[in-house]
Formats: sequence, structure tokens, C-alpha cells
Amino acid sequence: MDQEQNTESRDGTRAGSGQDPAGGSRRAALGQHGKRLVEGARGRARAGYSMAQARLRDRPRAEQVLLIGLWTLAAGLMAFFLYLVILIPLTPGIADLRQASTARPSVILSADGKELGTFEKGLQERIKLSQISPHVIKALISTEDHRFYDHHGVDFRRVVGALLATLKGDAQGGSTITQQLARNMFPDEIGRARSLNRKMKELITAIKIENTYSKTEILEAYLNTVPFLYNAYGIEMAARTYFGKPAARLDVLEAATLVGMLKGTHYYNPVANPERSKARRNVVLSQMAKHGAFSEERHRALAKRPLRVRFARLNDRSGKDNHFTAYVRKWLLDWAEENDYDLQLDGLVVHTTLDLQLQEAAVRAVERQSNTLQAVADVEWAYSGMPRSTSTGMYTAMRGEVDPFAYYWSSHPRQLDAFVRETAEYRRAVEEGEAPAAALKRLKGDRAFMRELKAGKTRLEAGFVAMDPHTGEVRAWVGSRSFERDQFDHVVQAARQPGSTFKPIVYAAALEAGIAPDQPYRDAVTDIKVGGTVWRPTDMSGSSGGMMTMRDGLVFSKNTITAQVMQQVGLDPIVRLAQGMGIRQSRLQAVPSLALGTSPVTLLEMVSTYSTIAAQGEYRKPVFVRRITDREGKVVADFAPEAPQRALSQDAALNLIDMLRGVVNRGTGGGVRYRFGVYGDLAGKTGTTQNNTDGWFILMHPNLVAGAWVGFNDNRVAMRSSYWGQGGHNALLLVGDFMRSAVDNGKIDPNALLPGGRQAPPPRAVEEPEYIEEGPGELQIEDAMEGESEVPDPAPIEDEEEVIEAAPAEPVRPIPQPPLQTAPPPAQLPEIAPPPPPTGEEEII
Repeated sequence: MDQEQNTESRDGTRAGSGQDPAGGSRRAALGQHGKRLVEGARGRARAGYSMAQARLRDRPRAEQVLLIGLWTLAAGLMAFFLYLVILIPLTPGIADLRQASTARPSVILSADGKELGTFEKGLQERIKLSQISPHVIKALISTEDHRFYDHHGVDFRRVVGALLATLKGDAQGGSTITQQLARNMFPDEIGRARSLNRKMKELITAIKIENTYSKTEILEAYLNTVPFLYNAYGIEMAARTYFGKPAARLDVLEAATLVGMLKGTHYYNPVANPERSKARRNVVLSQMAKHGAFSEERHRALAKRPLRVRFARLNDRSGKDNHFTAYVRKWLLDWAEENDYDLQLDGLVVHTTLDLQLQEAAVRAVERQSNTLQAVADVEWAYSGMPRSTSTGMYTAMRGEVDPFAYYWSSHPRQLDAFVRETAEYRRAVEEGEAPAAALKRLKGDRAFMRELKAGKTRLEAGFVAMDPHTGEVRAWVGSRSFERDQFDHVVQAARQPGSTFKPIVYAAALEAGIAPDQPYRDAVTDIKVGGTVWRPTDMSGSSGGMMTMRDGLVFSKNTITAQVMQQVGLDPIVRLAQGMGIRQSRLQAVPSLALGTSPVTLLEMVSTYSTIAAQGEYRKPVFVRRITDREGKVVADFAPEAPQRALSQDAALNLIDMLRGVVNRGTGGGVRYRFGVYGDLAGKTGTTQNNTDGWFILMHPNLVAGAWVGFNDNRVAMRSSYWGQGGHNALLLVGDFMRSAVDNGKIDPNALLPGGRQAPPPRAVEEPEYIEEGPGELQIEDAMEGESEVPDPAPIEDEEEVIEAAPAEPVRPIPQPPLQTAPPPAQLPEIAPPPPPTGEEEII
């Protein structure tokens, strides 16, 4: 517990004192008074010394030695008493104990100065002693202070024992739990230096604490304030950080592990030093056995158990968090550690780029449109006969009268069994010895369990992000429909296949290679030789056999055209360009189907890529924190946008923007106009993946680029109908709703022009155009036999766009896909090197 903790603020003030100036002056005055007492005592001592000399002259030698010893002892005791008198006013007072005010927490602000969240210290988030596992309390008292209930703040017997041991060369600490609490509560007034002065301050403060609080309150305060690394203060945060459970549910091994850390949190960190942590845990177990917590036989059995840690660094939330502030917090924790700041004590002010008005519009759009799409999914999967409508009103009206997803579960029994087997409850039951079949049957018979499982699997999710293409600053960020319910961030954590939203990168590479937008291609199924195989992509709408320009190939999302463009340009230039334009976290697979969006990416990466297009080919790294100031307003860190990097030539960017205008004006992105009445100069792209698993839409406005993803967390669940499964009919609803609000609120200029744009004529009433299905059909790959026998064009499926590299040649059935494995992002989006050149099997011949 004698670990160092630097809590002095950067402006020279003491962050954790909680003292007012008047209190400091009063202490200074009392200190001066104490010094005068000492000087007076010294004068009286000198006079007394002269008198003592006269009295000693005529006494025997032995008596003289005895008297000198007694007088010396008395003088020492008097000096020590006066020393304590001086220290008492210099230690925290009763008012300080009651307030326990440590410091101002750091705050996170929006771009317009509104508070988004704070970094409050754990002391302010208490739990009751009754909410803490009794194993923790037994371990703590047995190890740190077994006479806790017998002393009044200082265990003098233990102090003497520690002093004797130290004199023999075995340094030991004699601090009680109360003394350790004194250090945790008042790190500046007491300090942590190994000195007599610090120890006496600690002793006096501990006695004051004992006279102010009960033993229960002392234990409760201690367990709520002790630090456990990773910004976890208190036993509750430690339990959740290291074991993924509340403090009330800690078992004896977990309790012993955490209490063992108190001797040295870094040294006995179970994450970084598991062997040391296990050895220290066993020491705690032996102390518990020694003091009667359990038998020696039980101790030996427990000591053999492995160290099982379920570590997950938690967000230190203030109750206002959303996915944006949670992401900022994770980044700030690393920044503060590198720059020696304490976010809970130093009162920093973090100025972010988030526009609160746009953020509120994004939250409303995601909530409103996701609820509507959930109603569509619930109704479509309720019956074997699927209702069909292009209006959401019918589905929302029917939602209350159906059993959501009833037909889905009855028609997917094996998938339901798989979902049950993947749960923690099933795995735990099997680990504890229950037969797998029996566990499956029991859990399927548990109505509450199954209701929760089904609701989670069939809950539609969404992600949304908007950024300024001219600066890279993030303006709105919604990671899921509800942060409280789903903290998984679909903006930066979820890596999903982008479908046709990836195609503009392919066409950008073609423009860079000098291919003109009006370059004609034949709209026909083409055999593309890939090593020893033949790749044959098709379109859902079929092939006309006629000529089509590259521009129309993008507007109508034709796979036949995109595949030919990819073959002409080559995979390596496409991969390099994608990385340069903004896909810098996800690793792209250099296979032919990459052109149709098969390689998973994040929503933030895709919106960043489209921002590069809107900025005429200049990439700007996403920015979410502008600057950090101290409590006095002094800038301690400035994160001004970095100089842009040229990723795409200006001419190619202008041509690509003009091609993407066609998607909104006459293609699958027209819903922003006929559904939401958003006019002006707009460009964008929709995207949908196999079996309607993922829906995407990214829209470019001169002032803002906004994108949304819609789908289910488990990609084995998808929208049922081809219409509502398309990005142009699901993700587009979120973006269109948001853009309408942004225009109505005056946050974006409806008359602004994208590069190369012209002022559009006044808007007129627009009706929904004839249903356009972008969908391909198959991405057929067959082994190429000798002589390359022809593979027949397979039957199409009802899908917007195909995204897998291989599919069966016979009538296609939905293929269950395992959930995508994703990992939390690093604090910054790293630059990644281009992948190695393709092997011979991947080369396009």
C-alpha cells in the first residue's frame, strides 16, 4: 500500500487537498504558535540544565547517571509531545474528513461547450459494505490488519513488532487499514515518503478517522477508494475490471487475488504478472486460514487452483456516456498515462469536435428509423406468408398484433440450438458436468432464458457517423440503438462487409489509371480467370448484353461492369488506394471479390473514405478531440487537424463525385429526395450484402459526409425481404432523417455545392421511382478443368448485391455464417502497410 501516487496538479496547486485558503492560513498560524512554544521550552530547558548541574555535583556517580537518563527521557517525551502538538493542526481536520474532497474531475465538452461527461473519482461512486462479498472483507482483515476491530486507528503492538523486525533487517510495515485509508483520502497532506514526519501525520489522521467514523464506515470507505490500476478505483470497479462481475459475487479466490494486489498493484498485477499474482493470492489464503476463515485442508485445495482472470478495461462513466464519449475516454486514458496526467484529479477540460445539435439529430434518426425497421423485421418474420409493402406504416400498424420472428424460429430450429449452445449458461452447465443434450433441453425449456436469448438475437442494430470532409472532425456518432443496452460500437468496433459502398474505390482506381467515365463495357457475364479457377459474377437483374458506360455501371451498381473494371485496373492499385483514402484499420483481402465489398471494414473507415472523395481526393485523419486545457484554461495539448494527404488526384475525385451524383439523382440513393425531401447537390452510394445481412448508405453533402449501417449483431440473422434488406431502403432512412433535420436546423447549407457542382433547379414533387434492385445474383467460382469447361450462369437470388467469393451453382439457399469476430479498436487508427503482392492463385489473368 506504500505505492507512489502523484496527484499534484500541473499549475502547482494540490489537487487532492480539499482545503480552502482560510483553512490553510489557520494551520499556518497554529504552526507559528507551535514554534513559539518550542522556543520557550528551549529557554526553560537551558535554565533547568544549569540548575541540574548544580544539584548533580555532590551526588554519587551512579545516581548522577540515573538522574541524567531520567531527565533525558523526560526531555525527549516533552519534545515528542510538542512535535505532535505542532503536527495536529497540519493534518486534515474533522471537516476535511467529512467532505473528503479530493479534486476536480476532468470533463469532456462538445464543440459548443456543453458537458458530455466527466472523470469522477471512484470515491464518489460508493457501494455499501453489504454489497461487497464477505470473502473480500475476511481476506482484507486477515492480511492487512487482523486486529482491526481491537485498535483505535493505530496498532501499537504491531508498530513495535514491525520496528523490531526492521532493526533485524526484515523491513515490515505496521500500517493499519485506517492508516492506509488516511493516505488514500489525503495523498497530498500526508504523502507517501518513507519518513517519520509522514508516518506521524498518518498516525494522527488515522486516530481522527477512528474518532469520526465507525469500523463499518472505515471499511466501506477504504474499499471504495483503494486504487487497482487501469483507472479502477474501489473494489466494485476492480471486480468488474478483472473478473467481469460485481463485488458482491466475488468468490474466495477472486477476493484473495484483489486483496493481494494491495501490497503492490503493479508488481502483483494479475494481468501483467500472473505468476506473482498467484503466489501473492496464496499468501492471502494462508493468512485467511491462519485467522480462522477456513480450514488448512481447504487452504491447500484452494492454493492449487489456477488464476482465472476475465480482464476487460472498463469505461469510467459518469452516467452521461454514449459511444462517442466512451471512445474518447479510452483514447484519453492512454494519452493521460503517456503524459503523466490524472484524469480524475487534475481537472482537465477536453474539447471535442462533436456538434451537440447534430448529435441529437443523429440519435433521434437512429432511434426513430431503427424502431420502424424493427417493426418491419418483426412482421415479415412472423408468418410463413410474408406481407409486402414499400410503406413502413403497414408494418408499424401490424407490429402489436403479431408474434415477432415466430416463423423465423420455427423454420430455423438448428440455428436456435446453435444459439443456445453458444451461451455462457450452456457452457457453464457442461463444464460443471451436465450432459450436453440435457443442458440443451433444460435451457430450451427455460422460458425466461429463451425469451431473452431470442430478443437479443433478433434486435436490429445500427451505427451512424457524420464528419466534416474539410477538417476530418467528427460531428455526430451513434454506435448502437441504445448505449445502455448495447455498448458494442458499430461505428468503430464492428467490422462488416461493405457491399457496393466499396465499389467507388474500384472506379476511383480506374479513373486514376486514365479510364474515362464514359468508357463502354459490355453488360454480360464474364469469365475471370483466377489462377486455376474461373470467377463469374452476375447481377440479380440479369444482363442486357448491351454496352454500358463505366458511369452507369456505378450508378446502377452492376457487378458485371465492376468486375471488368477491377480486372482491367488490377487488385494491388485498388488495395493501395483504399488504404490511402481511409481504410487504415481493417486489413483488406486482395481477392477478386474485394471489388464487390467482401472484405470487412468499419463504418468510420468508410465514411472517412467518402470524406476523402468529397475533399477532392485529400485524406484527413478523423479528429474527435480538438484540444485539452487545464482548469485555468491553459492549453496543454492541441490536436489541430494534420496536413491533408493526397490520396486521389483532384481530377479523378471530381469525376467520381459526378458519377456518385447519379446514384442519388437516378439510382438507388434517390430515397433521400422522395422520402425526406432533401435537395441540393448530393452524392452517395448504397450497399447490401448477401442474404440482406448488412445495409449501408453513405451520403456526401458539401458540408458533411454521413453514413449508416443497419443489421443484426449476429450476421446469421438478417432482414427477410429483398426490398427492406437493401441499404437503399434501410440504412438510407437513418441518413435521410438526419440530413433533413440538419437542413431544417440550419446546420448545413442546402444551396452549397460539391466540387464541380451546379445549382439545381427548384425542387418539385418527386414520387418513388420504379423499384431498382442493385442486386447481383451469384459470385460463382468453379474449379477450372483442363480445357476450361464452361460453367452455366446460375439462377439469380433475391439480393441487392452479392458479397461472397463462392456460392453453389444450384438454387441458392441461405448459408448460415458465423458471427464476425471483431476486436476493440486501438486508441488511434494505425497506418497499415499494403498487403504483399498476390500469389499466383490470386492473380487475374
